[in-house]
Amino acid sequence: MKLIYRVISRISVALLILMAVWATAFYFIIIDEINDETDDTLEDYSEHIITRALAGEELPSVDNGTNNTYYICEVNREHAIEHEGVRYSEDMIYIESKGETEPARILKTIFRDSLNRYYELTVAIPTIEKEDLQETILSWIVTLYLILLFVIIGLNAWILYRSFKPMYSLLRWLDRFSVGKQLEPLNNDAKITEFRKLNDAVLRSARRNVEVYEQQKVFIGHASHEMQTPLAICQNRLELLVNNADVTESQLEEIIKIKHTLDHIIKLNKTLLLLTKIENDQFPDQKEIVVNDLLKKLIDDYSEVYTYQNISVSFIENAVVKVRMNDVLASVLFGNLLKNAFAHNHKDGRVEVLITSNGVEFSNTAELGELDSSQIFTRFYQGAKKEGFTGLGLTLAASICKLYGIGIRYNYKEKEHHFNLTVPKI
Repeated sequence: MKLIYRVISRISVALLILMAVWATAFYFIIIDEINDETDDTLEDYSEHIITRALAGEELPSVDNGTNNTYYICEVNREHAIEHEGVRYSEDMIYIESKGETEPARILKTIFRDSLNRYYELTVAIPTIEKEDLQETILSWIVTLYLILLFVIIGLNAWILYRSFKPMYSLLRWLDRFSVGKQLEPLNNDAKITEFRKLNDAVLRSARRNVEVYEQQKVFIGHASHEMQTPLAICQNRLELLVNNADVTESQLEEIIKIKHTLDHIIKLNKTLLLLTKIENDQFPDQKEIVVNDLLKKLIDDYSEVYTYQNISVSFIENAVVKVRMNDVLASVLFGNLLKNAFAHNHKDGRVEVLITSNGVEFSNTAELGELDSSQIFTRFYQGAKKEGFTGLGLTLAASICKLYGIGIRYNYKEKEHHFNLTVPKI
C-alpha cells in the first residue's frame, strides 16, 4: 500500500471514531437541554394549577388545545410522606385531540390544602420522539461525516502529494538507477530538511556503489588478463611433463589430474574476462545476424559432440528471427544455451529449439530436476554441481541479453527445462 493511501485510511478511521463520539455527546446534550426546558415549563404549569386549586379558583380546562394534560387525585398522608418532593418521568400518554399516543414528560408533586388533605398533581407535556431525533441526528451525522471525509481526503491527498513530491522524485530516480550505468544527476530541489538529508544520503550511497562496482570490474578484468600468461605457461609445462619419457605411470595420472584442474581454471578465467568486457561495453561492433542460420550451425556442432548420448534434436522454424548484435556475443549467447540443453540432459533424451516471431525457446529433458529460478542467472550457481562447468554460462547469457535488450526467462514443466528468449524487432 502506498504511503498516501495508508495516511488517508488512518485519517478516515480516526475521523469516524471522532464523529461517533461527537454524535453521542451531542445527542445526550440535546436531550438534556430539551428535558431541562420541558421541566421548567412543567414546574410553571404545576405551580399555576396548585395556586388556583388552593385559592378555590376554577382550574384550567384539561382540553385547552395545548395538548398539556393534568389530573389531581387525593392521597393519604403516608403516600404523601413517601412521595414527598417533585418527581420527573417519561411515559406514553393518550392525546384526545389527536386520538393517538405520544411520548410525554411527566411531573408529579404532592400539595396540601387548608384542611390538611393531601393531593397528588400529575402534569404531562408532550415532548419529542427520541427515536425520530436519534434517526435525524444519525442521518445528519452520516451526511456530515461523508462530506467532511471527502473534503479532508481531498485536502490531505493534495497536501500530502505536494509535501511528498521530493520523495516521489527520489523514488523515480532510484527506479532508473542501475549499477553499471552512468549515474544520472539527482535534480530534486527539496525545501524540507529531512528530504534534503535523504537525497544526500541516497546520492552518496549510489555513488559509492558505482565506485565499488567499477573497481571490482577493473580488478576482475586486470586479474583475469594478468593470469592468462602464467596459466598458459603452466599448461605448456604440464604438456611437456606428459611427453617426458622419465615420468612414471602414477606421476602421469597426477599430472593429467592437475592439467584438468588447470584447464578448468583457464576456462573460468576466460569467462570472467569475457564478462568484464561485456560489462565494460567492449564489443561495439554490431551487425544483423539471422538467428536461424546461426542455430543450424551450432546444432550440427553439438549434435556431433554429444552423439554418444543419443539425444534427439528437434529444430522448428515458424519464423525467421533477426537480431542486431556483436557476432561473437551472438555465438556465445546461443551457443551457451544450446550447450546447456545438451550437457544437462540424459541419455536418450531430447532437445527442442523452437523459433517463433517473438524469439527462441530452448527446451530439453531434465537430468537432475528443476533449477532455482531466483538464482539461476547469478554467478557460480550450478544447481547440482556438474563436473567441467564453471557456473558462469547462464550469467554470461543474461549479461549479453541485458546488453542488447533481449528478454530471457526460465521455467520448468513436464520434467523439462525451458529457456525463452524474447528478441526485439529490428
